[in-house]
Amino acid sequence: MSGKRILVTGGSGFLGSHLCERLLANGDEVICVDNFFTGSKRNIYHLLSNPRFELMRHDVTFPLYVEVDEIYNLACPASPIHYQKDPVQTVKTCVHGAINMLGLAKRIGAKILQTSTSEVYGDPLVHPQVEEYWGHVNPIGLRSCYDEGKRCAETLFHAYWLQSKLPIKIVRIFNTYGPRMHPNDGRVVSNFILQALQNKDITIYGEGSQTRSFCYCDDLIEAIIRMMATGPEVTGPINIGNPGEFTILQLAEMVIELTNSNSKIIKMPLPADDPKQRRPDITKAREILKWQPTTQLREGLAKTIDYFSNLLKTDPEFCAR
Repeated sequence: MSGKRILVTGGSGFLGSHLCERLLANGDEVICVDNFFTGSKRNIYHLLSNPRFELMRHDVTFPLYVEVDEIYNLACPASPIHYQKDPVQTVKTCVHGAINMLGLAKRIGAKILQTSTSEVYGDPLVHPQVEEYWGHVNPIGLRSCYDEGKRCAETLFHAYWLQSKLPIKIVRIFNTYGPRMHPNDGRVVSNFILQALQNKDITIYGEGSQTRSFCYCDDLIEAIIRMMATGPEVTGPINIGNPGEFTILQLAEMVIELTNSNSKIIKMPLPADDPKQRRPDITKAREILKWQPTTQLREGLAKTIDYFSNLLKTDPEFCAR
């Protein structure tokens, strides 16, 4: 049991809740901070009775004063539907949130990890994406509030390391899925599963030839924790994701098969600035973190389908909102 005191911002979200759970299992004390813009208490309800878990409603765009050993900064809506709903707040969460968490880390001498995103690469001209690639991003597009917000957060983290030698860590997260995904986040995995379970038409954009790489949440959390455990010489950014590449059409067909659904696949026009290819080069993660994903897509989808199937039975209204 390590017994560290750890702050997780965005801790009631999809990935945040899995991280809180894992840290508690490691014997750490966890302060979970969330403003519940996209997070849900249902994700961490089972943790509330743990004496080493503390839940705090707070918006990271405002300063926070706590005493901790480590900070995992996950606070930010991460799906286009949610981050485009209030683009100004999304930028503030990325930038002001980073400033406030970095300021806190500096004051108390804490190690701090930023969960950045593959979206910093935009619609990439390099494939697969390596950390040295600077990206191909539209600064005033529909997705720019998130893309550029996360890019600026990386700049801030790097500046704190350069100027103050603050012990920082940056990971760039590629598409991740699993239980506790928000049912209405507009992401392709949750969309397809819910549509298939209800025998609704499955919507793909264009010909469905866009590629994505899907990392199961447990694999992702393992990588993040390994990154935090590295020495001060490792700052990142390091890509975290599954290098297995699937077309959106392949994903739709696999979901239909696994759910025994009668859904039909229908095609719609491509949305603006939607990346055509997305696959991480995880050479650095393999070499530095000794990590690579172990969950196959079919296995992870089956677990995620079980979660959404149960959610539809127990709380259909939540799925419909």
